[in-house]
This record gives sequence, C-alpha cells and structure tokens, in this order.
Amino acid sequence: MVPNLVVTEVAYLIGTRLHVVAEILFLGDLASGDFLVEPVAGGDWLRIAELVARYRDLKLGTVDASVIAAAERLGIGEVATLDHRHFSVVRPSHLPAFELLPS
Repeated sequence: MVPNLVVTEVAYLIGTRLHVVAEILFLGDLASGDFLVEPVAGGDWLRIAELVARYRDLKLGTVDASVIAAAERLGIGEVATLDHRHFSVVRPSHLPAFELLPS
C-alpha cells in the first residue's frame, strides 16, 4: 500500500536520485497494480494534523503523517521507508511501534 500523498514524493526522489528510467518503472508498477495506492480518507486529515502537531519538533510533515494515518486505519504494522529517524520515534495508535523495512 502506498498512500497517494507519497507517490509524488517517491517519483521525485527516484527521478532525481536514480534516473528517469527508474521513475518510469515505478509509474508502470503503479499502473499495473503492483502497488495499491491508498487515498487519504476523510478521517485521516484530522489524524494527520494531530501527528504533525504532536511531532512538530521532529518536523514529521504531512506525507509521513499520511503514511502513519493510513497504516493505523488499515491495521498495517510494517512500513517500508528510508526515513528511520521519523518512523522509529512515532508511536502509532494501534501497536507499540512500526516494523521498519529495510531493517
């Protein structure tokens, strides 16, 4: 599952740090359904705001908070991220901590 707010950030990072070919492959994976794109649900916006406020000193940000909100809503415990600094500190509401991948 990839929250839709993450798609733009990932495409940008892939395109600027890897190569446009990698970005195209990522977009193809999205198109083929290899990744499920999860929209921000109505109730997620308030949770995103709560997380950004609670972790303001960490500068969590809307995109990372959207990952947490979606994971909480869907009961997901694993998060694929290179941002272990943020995701190792945040405590989700549905479990003690996320399992971060790659570990």
